[in-house]
Amino acid sequence: MGTEVPFEPAPLDRAGTFYVAGHRGLVGSAIWRHLEDQGFTDLVGCTSEELDLKNRAGVFEFFAATKPRYVVLAAAKVGGILANSTYPVDFLSDNLRIQVNVLDAAREHGAERLLFLGSSCIYPKFAEQPIREESLLTGHLEPTNDAYAIAKIAGIMHVQAIRRQYSLPWISAMPTNLYGPGDNFSREGSHVLPALIRRFDEAAAAKARSVTNWGTGSPRREFLHVDDMASACLHLLEHYDGAAQVNVGTGTDVTIKELASIVAEAVGYDGRISWDAAKPDGTPQKLLDVSKLADAGWSARISLADGVKSTVEWYRANSDRLRA
Repeated sequence: MGTEVPFEPAPLDRAGTFYVAGHRGLVGSAIWRHLEDQGFTDLVGCTSEELDLKNRAGVFEFFAATKPRYVVLAAAKVGGILANSTYPVDFLSDNLRIQVNVLDAAREHGAERLLFLGSSCIYPKFAEQPIREESLLTGHLEPTNDAYAIAKIAGIMHVQAIRRQYSLPWISAMPTNLYGPGDNFSREGSHVLPALIRRFDEAAAAKARSVTNWGTGSPRREFLHVDDMASACLHLLEHYDGAAQVNVGTGTDVTIKELASIVAEAVGYDGRISWDAAKPDGTPQKLLDVSKLADAGWSARISLADGVKSTVEWYRANSDRLRA
């Protein structure tokens, strides 16, 4: 059995084979773009039709053929509150299989550096704000997405176990709420920010006099542009090594009411914004402590206003290709 060994992070070989699992998704596509911009010349990605990551034999065959030197595991079954609470078995089973297959195959076939991407929902529902990495496993999870959270926690544990048993310098990163080009704008599967963009854009186009949103608008949430997330991933691979997961966020938050105003301005909606207080608000605040990330030398660069504006532009330019 191996033990943790000293490892000094360094710039990755730009010619090394780099596999981005989930390269067509919101995060994976941003990581792919960033790696190309940073000069990586041997990027590998497969669509779910080309490679079903839930198929263990297929995943091992893929790794045997490509032997990636570096891996980012950004592939996952994701969804909003409705999807998570309606299909918990799917979110637990699918994500566990994806993670176990990719992590085991990467170890078997010699991946040097691997970054596992999780989610801030791994933390207890009532964790002290801002949420520190040490809060993991100290309380009960949010019931509406506990199955997804448990799968992601298992991924963190898997990476830590590989570090202990095989002495591989693999790491995990936990992003806050992400948004940007490639997001899911579907009516039932989207998260709050893309849902607001679609709602306000449609209202602006219809010249609607008012838009009603769920809840009071008082909960506070943190949002990180996916291009910043991609930058953070490469930075961590080149500058960080440790068993503990690293929070990735901006370290600042806004109320949902403030977010709605930012979105309304970005799409050009000038009607009335109402709130249905009979609908649930959810957790009052969800903000990550990003001290560990700052100590590693990285901080977010894209402001929320600029990020929302560019996301609206992408949404409109790709409206004919969006998920229903």
